[in-house]
Amino acid sequence: MIRILLADDHTMIRQGLRALLERQPEFAVVAEAADGREAVEAAAATLPDVAVVDIAMPNLNGIEAARRIIEKSPSTAVVILSMHADEGYVLRALKSGARAYLLKDSPEDALLQAIRAVHAGKAFFSPEVSRMLAEDYMRQMSQRGVEHSYELLTPREREILQMLGEGKSNKDVASQLNLSVYTVDTHRGNILEKLNLHNTAEMILYAVRKGVVS
Repeated sequence: MIRILLADDHTMIRQGLRALLERQPEFAVVAEAADGREAVEAAAATLPDVAVVDIAMPNLNGIEAARRIIEKSPSTAVVILSMHADEGYVLRALKSGARAYLLKDSPEDALLQAIRAVHAGKAFFSPEVSRMLAEDYMRQMSQRGVEHSYELLTPREREILQMLGEGKSNKDVASQLNLSVYTVDTHRGNILEKLNLHNTAEMILYAVRKGVVS
């Protein structure tokens, strides 16, 4: 059973989302919240597996709420719902610790996919967001007249980039590849340096833009 917190300031939207989710036998909505502060309090009280959080809420916006939810309940995976297909919003969401970024006009099935993905330790983005990021990046590369920096990575680094881009931790990657956490961390540092990235959020965003992860 995947235990879910819903946070949206519109009652009708929350009711619609609850009805959609509770039609799935493996989902249970354990709490609802009408603003960001309420969402943080509800998460601390119920420790949900997944929090579905609207990006625009009163008292505390969804991105800051996501950060505080994860602080209080590190095992909770956050799905951000947004009207904005904008790289700046996506990066801020990732930096807050969210694992999924879903546009509000996405098909209903996309939310179900996002919840299942983040619960399995993966990242998830609306196809429109992934396509926008990839097209924007390729346009930048074309304007600069440079080769794609992805080619700088070794096969092992590409493998680790994909796994980290999917939202896996260094420990998870080490376990799956039968490597030490120190070795994975060293590869991660090399990837960041070669790609001129600064943190895991930027790495995930890069992986989406490149199409390494969906």
